[in-house]
Amino acid sequence: MTPQPLTTRRRFLVTTGLGWLGLTPTALRELRAASPATSPRGERLRRNGCVFLFLFGGPSHIDLWDMKPDAPDAVRGEFKPIATTVPGVRVCEHLPRFARITDRVCLLRSMTHRMNVHGPACSEVLSGRPYFGPPTTDQATREDWPSLAALVARYGSPHGGLPPSAVLPWYLQFPGQSRRIAGQSGGRMGERYNPFLVNGDVARDDFALEGLFAPDDVPRDRFAERLALLDRLQPGPGGAATEAHELNRRVAAELIGSRAGEALDLRREPAAVRERYGRTAVGQSLLLARRLVEAGVSLVTVNWHDETTTDGVNTCWDTHQDNFAKLRTLLCPLFDRAFPAFVEDLHQRGLLETTLVVAVGEFGRTPRLGQFTQSSNTRKTGRDHWPHAFTAILAGGGVRGGQVYGATARDGGYVADRPVTPADLTATVLHHLGIDPAAEYLDEFQHLRNRLSDGRPVRDLG
Repeated sequence: MTPQPLTTRRRFLVTTGLGWLGLTPTALRELRAASPATSPRGERLRRNGCVFLFLFGGPSHIDLWDMKPDAPDAVRGEFKPIATTVPGVRVCEHLPRFARITDRVCLLRSMTHRMNVHGPACSEVLSGRPYFGPPTTDQATREDWPSLAALVARYGSPHGGLPPSAVLPWYLQFPGQSRRIAGQSGGRMGERYNPFLVNGDVARDDFALEGLFAPDDVPRDRFAERLALLDRLQPGPGGAATEAHELNRRVAAELIGSRAGEALDLRREPAAVRERYGRTAVGQSLLLARRLVEAGVSLVTVNWHDETTTDGVNTCWDTHQDNFAKLRTLLCPLFDRAFPAFVEDLHQRGLLETTLVVAVGEFGRTPRLGQFTQSSNTRKTGRDHWPHAFTAILAGGGVRGGQVYGATARDGGYVADRPVTPADLTATVLHHLGIDPAAEYLDEFQHLRNRLSDGRPVRDLG
């Protein structure tokens, strides 16, 4: 059993998973050896970043971003399309703010894979790999493919004492299950490469991770002196365990001495900015993501969180029942406030050019209302899981705004033009971050070498 944390700082290191606490010496050396990119003259280059908003549950693409107003009633549903800032491009009437920023986004309407069960589908999108086994569980195992977040945690470059990859505000997990959903960790690459987890109620007015600040009665110079003294008092070589403990201590000290505390302190944001994003878990998570990429974190994964996370039938974007009511009263208002505010904030701060924004779920929803594909909970008022065609929203990072990439058939059921797989999306993010998708790592489960991604970067988005 893991001992209970004794102090605020230790509590921080546990709840945020200084998933680094438990790293081997080799892994820590890899993290510490990485350095920011520089030009031939030694000038620091502008860092690319990515924010990956995971729309857990699977949004109904056909009711939001890929509407089919000329299709039969059972396909097109209740919502009406509205005009956007891009001539000829229309989106759901319940996304008016999003409609005003479509000139900054790309609607990639041709995402596709074949897995229609939540957990394995989450794994496929978050890792960019086909699920390794039968779709009989939503829960993680040591066979899981490493997540994109874990790959960046290992192969990305830390900056200013901050980790390369962070996840917030929670690991996805269904109510009643004992383990998180598959595909969110280092998996078969090794759990020690888990991304930095910021786990907490980010919607609180006073949200901050106090454990990243030096004590008030210990100025930074005194803190540095204490570390120096501790270095002198350290015993000699004591094996791998001692070395790992020492390197963990140094990484923790670097975090405390870095800008991590400032980046994760939402109290530093003006109240008006926090209101603009919305005082919700998703709104404040995206605001925190902006602060982290601004501080130099390469990849921030934001897992959607709303009040329905305790619902075992229609969790988050899952809409087996009352699809239109849930979209209209809960999901669209949350998304339509937070996401446009985030994209505009990045643009106004000059961050959108280098920050790739991705918003996508594990799949879409069935073309026909009440159509059964996987869940017996689906009713005539809902839509079941549908991985064959769905939409990803991209912005920034060199992606040309105001475009629609790919297309689906007349009923939105299958991709008709320029299909993009989760592997391709993963490769695109890695390429943007300067990480070679063809690089290899050792699979600790099967002791084989695997590429980071078998996909190809989508290069015609600019």
